[in-house]
Parts: sequence; structure tokens; C-alpha cells
Amino acid sequence: MLSHTRAMVAAAAHALITQTKVAGIYDHAAGRHLRIAAEARGEHLQGFDGDRAAKFGGTLPELYDAADQSFVSIEIDGTTAKGYDRGSSTHYSVMVTDRAVQLYDHGRSAWFAFDVQTA
Repeated sequence: MLSHTRAMVAAAAHALITQTKVAGIYDHAAGRHLRIAAEARGEHLQGFDGDRAAKFGGTLPELYDAADQSFVSIEIDGTTAKGYDRGSSTHYSVMVTDRAVQLYDHGRSAWFAFDVQTA
């Protein structure tokens, strides 16, 4: 997965699972804060990646990244999620807590950590 896709999925999963607004995230792998916002209402999500000036969102199980013109599937199960990034042909798994997201990128065989700022 591309790093911005991982960040988008992390924000989306947190918003969908916790039903709280995401106001930004900190990407530990990149070592920086990202201007990503996401809001969920039930199974519908809308978001904006300010670093790429890109809208993303949709209704489960499909999210669309307007900048990449690519779909990402996401299935929610309690505090976890899993899915498939069609842009990179990669599966991923996500674990969400109150203020953090752990994402396993199967294509990279690695974990990625994100801290979440809520609105």
C-alpha cells in the first residue's frame, strides 16, 4: 500500500469503528502529523486528505480515493477491520483503540502505527 492510502484507511477505520470525527493523525512511520479528517455516520464515511487535497469516502464496504481514482474495501468487525486496496492489490488488517490505530500491510509484511486526534 502507498503510505497515504494506509493513513486514509487508518482515519477511515477509526471514524467508522468509534463513530467519532477524526481531525488529524500522526504517522509514526513517517514521523509527522498528517492533515486527514474523516467523519462517519453509520456505514457512510466522508473524509479529506489535506496534504493531498483529496476527498475520500463512500458507503461500506467500498471507499473511494478521488485523487488516486481507486477503491479500497473495508469490513468492520467490532474494534477491528480488514480489507483490500485495489490500487496496490494488497490486503490489510486494522486494530482500533480510543486514540490509536495499528495497521498491518500484508504487501509490506509490516505493522504501521497511527495516533488519532479527534474533534
